[in-house]
Amino acid sequence: MIESIIAFLGATALLAFSPGPDNIYVLTQSVVNGRASGIATTTGLISGCIVHTTLVAFGVSAIIATSPTIFFIIKLLGAFYLLYLAYKVFKSDARVSLTDGAPKKSYWSLFKQGVIMNILNPKVTIFFLAFFPGFLWDPDGNTVYQFYVLGILFMIESFFIFGGIAVLAGSISGYLKKSNQIGTVLKWLQIIVFIGIAVFILI
Repeated sequence: MIESIIAFLGATALLAFSPGPDNIYVLTQSVVNGRASGIATTTGLISGCIVHTTLVAFGVSAIIATSPTIFFIIKLLGAFYLLYLAYKVFKSDARVSLTDGAPKKSYWSLFKQGVIMNILNPKVTIFFLAFFPGFLWDPDGNTVYQFYVLGILFMIESFFIFGGIAVLAGSISGYLKKSNQIGTVLKWLQIIVFIGIAVFILI
């Protein structure tokens, strides 16, 4: 159990630091409208994750109870999906782009927008489906409980990392704009993490 959770937290941290749409959006709101706007956006994005955790927890748990073979196929497809994400990152532009036109909104509006952005993004559910099953420490035990433990840990860790990005937005954005190498480093970090998790799931 401890080994699975440590591996999960490590992979989650690396993914949260990688330059994806969510943390770039948080960074943009923080740079343009202040740290509190970034925190409000972060809170909304993270809150939406409980919906995806619930869908995966009950859906996959029902499949595990019905057929271990189907569960293995899900993990196999999840591994290939993560390899596909690694390929997509490899083909993407390594530059980190920050726009200066983020509109000023109330904190409540930013929170609601973050929740809606997260809940209505089917890619989040697909990612959870690919990511979480590989870190279950007892597939024969209470898998709903295990999925919720992983989901809550994912939310807590991501909140602190995204919140840290919001608090340090000024210095981080300046560094990202000036450095031509940080985007490449983060790009390859994300590729390595995706491939590493895929291999972990497969073996």
